[in-house]
Amino acid sequence: MADRHIQGEDGQDGIRTLAFPAERSVCGVGMRVGSMDPGHTWHSDAPLDRIHRIDFHAVMIFDGGPVRHMVDFTEYEASAGDVLWIRPGQVHRFTATSGYLGTVLTMQPGFLPRTTVEAAGLYRHDLPPLLRPDAPRLAALRASLAQLRREYEDAATLPLSLHTALLRHSLSAFLLRLSHLAASSAAAARRADTTFTLFRDAVERDFATNHSVSAYADALGYSRRTLVRAVRAATGDTPKGFIDQRVVLEAKRLLAHTDLPIGRVGAAVGFPDAANFSKFFHQHTELTPAAFRAELR
Repeated sequence: MADRHIQGEDGQDGIRTLAFPAERSVCGVGMRVGSMDPGHTWHSDAPLDRIHRIDFHAVMIFDGGPVRHMVDFTEYEASAGDVLWIRPGQVHRFTATSGYLGTVLTMQPGFLPRTTVEAAGLYRHDLPPLLRPDAPRLAALRASLAQLRREYEDAATLPLSLHTALLRHSLSAFLLRLSHLAASSAAAARRADTTFTLFRDAVERDFATNHSVSAYADALGYSRRTLVRAVRAATGDTPKGFIDQRVVLEAKRLLAHTDLPIGRVGAAVGFPDAANFSKFFHQHTELTPAAFRAELR
């Protein structure tokens, strides 16, 4: 499987972004589905317990557990019947344990048409990775995934072009079920508030240059009080806390995945002064940027 660094030298302890293993998929199509192997690794040089990123979607439906899995520096515990959805670019780490039992689907970005990507919310990074469907929804997901797996493994009865087209349809059906589950969860339902959605999208676009709650409120045409009320209802946090957490997450990603000097990491997330960045990072993580990077290397 191909792998690459985001930036910097390819050192022995570097954090890698691992590419979709097209050469391992049936007929080289842009997706794979199969059983989770307790000893599975995306790459021979990337052990289960090493932090890395993938440039593709990974959906795991668990038959066993519990398993602890880190996604974007938050630990999640998955058990039988749970679903873990890791999106491209998210930092994650397996736990070296035999508890990874179930079915895993991986999908290369670009395999599905844009309309399906948008309808399924494939890049809704604000949604939690861990989903806990009720029994009827889990049964529907399992049935849809089982059908997709049968189509994926049957590469002999259709020409490749039709086989690929059929896979896209079956994959779309599964992902639409999955996205509906994510969007209908209690947390996702709260996030559907229009005011919060507009604020969230604005922060995602501008967090590297704008840390001001008043500036976001003015740009969106809301009073500061309205924004505070909407964000607190959706997340339990303040608008300033929401902005800061997004900045911290990006800083962690850059510290983990690049060899950029601390000052340049700070500048990339809106802190031209390295000392101010270090103070901000320490305030939110109780670690200096250098200490956080050292823990991962």
